[in-house]
Amino acid sequence: MKRATKFVIGTAAMVAVSAGVAGVTAYTLIQKNQQQNANSFYDVFKGAPMRTVALDATSMQPVDLTQAAESSLNSVVHIMAIQRSKVKTVQTQPDLFDFFFGNGRGGERQVQVPEQRGFGSGVIISKDGYIVTNNHVIDGADEISVKLHDSRELKGRVIGTDPTSDLALVKIEGDDFPAIPVGDSDALKVGEWVLAVGNPFNLGSTVTAGVVSAKARGLGANQVESFIQTDAAINQGNSGGALVNARGELVGINAMLVSPTGAYSGYGFAIPTSIMTKVVSDIKQYGTVQRAMLGIGGLNVGEERYPDEIRNKQKELGATEGVQVTEIVEGGSSDGILKVDDVILELNGQKVKTMADLQGYLAKFRPGDKVKVKVLREKSEKEFTMTLKNAQGNTKVVKKADMQILGAAFREVPEDLKKQLNLGYGVQVTGVTDGRMADSGIRKGFIILKANNKQLKTVQDLEDVMKAASQSPDQVLFMTGVYPSGKRANYAVDLSQAE
Repeated sequence: MKRATKFVIGTAAMVAVSAGVAGVTAYTLIQKNQQQNANSFYDVFKGAPMRTVALDATSMQPVDLTQAAESSLNSVVHIMAIQRSKVKTVQTQPDLFDFFFGNGRGGERQVQVPEQRGFGSGVIISKDGYIVTNNHVIDGADEISVKLHDSRELKGRVIGTDPTSDLALVKIEGDDFPAIPVGDSDALKVGEWVLAVGNPFNLGSTVTAGVVSAKARGLGANQVESFIQTDAAINQGNSGGALVNARGELVGINAMLVSPTGAYSGYGFAIPTSIMTKVVSDIKQYGTVQRAMLGIGGLNVGEERYPDEIRNKQKELGATEGVQVTEIVEGGSSDGILKVDDVILELNGQKVKTMADLQGYLAKFRPGDKVKVKVLREKSEKEFTMTLKNAQGNTKVVKKADMQILGAAFREVPEDLKKQLNLGYGVQVTGVTDGRMADSGIRKGFIILKANNKQLKTVQDLEDVMKAASQSPDQVLFMTGVYPSGKRANYAVDLSQAE
């Protein structure tokens, strides 16, 4: 369970606005016309029908939440994420002897890491067993166990993750699972009653009630966020559980609490379904989230925490709320259209007060979609139509790939070879077949010391760097290393896969 002990946002932070980013190792580009056939969330998942309940707002009677609680309990599951015991190599500090007579880098030793178990909740969103949870609940897990409300235990597998929005999609095998109807978080109103349903600590489903305290909250916890704030108690172990409205419809995925002690203190936050539906639909259809970027850096207008210099500048712009454009990304959606010191007021007719508002609205779009942006420029309102692009500066759909596109096998450099070549780290290529490594001229035996300027100590390090490179505009992996013969070499590996 995530928790935040401080509510601090850098005053001059530059924020790249996006609709979501994938938590995968690599990507494959497919033709643009496929994105036009993208299905909605309700086409992709076999969910339960929407519910309608007549609520008498004039009787002044307490809202009856028993039906909503009863209908949603069966859809919330307990998730146990297991990291198996493994041996890790750790670097030790050099001692005096090593400083004078060794290589001065210290040594390495093997450490046995015990098995670790983490717990959280999840929500069944389709009858054929798709479950939404938080990425931090299952991050790094070697094995996932899902316990249903009826006490059945099933093995879960990760379909995909999105660390940027802290969402993950898990699948259990079977049919006719109790899926929860997915509602419209945009229709939620501040003050509306909601339930927080979780399955913490394997105690069984637990329900707490409260109201929507605020919408479109930005905490700086995730790169893409527009949280629903509620005073319904969300405690540790409730991560990934359901935020449900009075009709029993899912309107959010419980994600975190903000507390000075780590215990509930009235501030719980959930990821709205407006973001969730787009993220999990993309993960199921493409294997990764289609990230639409506005291509700006921005600051909220009127933040009291900003220094006087920034606040005075914003006053001169003539706006009291909105997002001040502080940077235009070259080649991005806004390049040549928006200008620095424009203030974004609306996106497709929806009022933009903060960066969290803007991120929440953008979360519904994919690269290639057209949007209308209203800005205040030199104290006059102007409206522009622009086509949203992805991180690569185009509108092509990206699809999940993995280390297999490299066409090579890897291992950590053995200790005897490290001593022979006087190396402190590295990942060795143990075999090369057809793939991007062979295309770049890399041969068997090559020891990768750095990839994109990051030292590689494990194969996981290489995978992490590849993941970041696949999301970059260049989509290139620059490798520096040495062959066992002592010959040094540099290579550029193209990760793009346009078809």
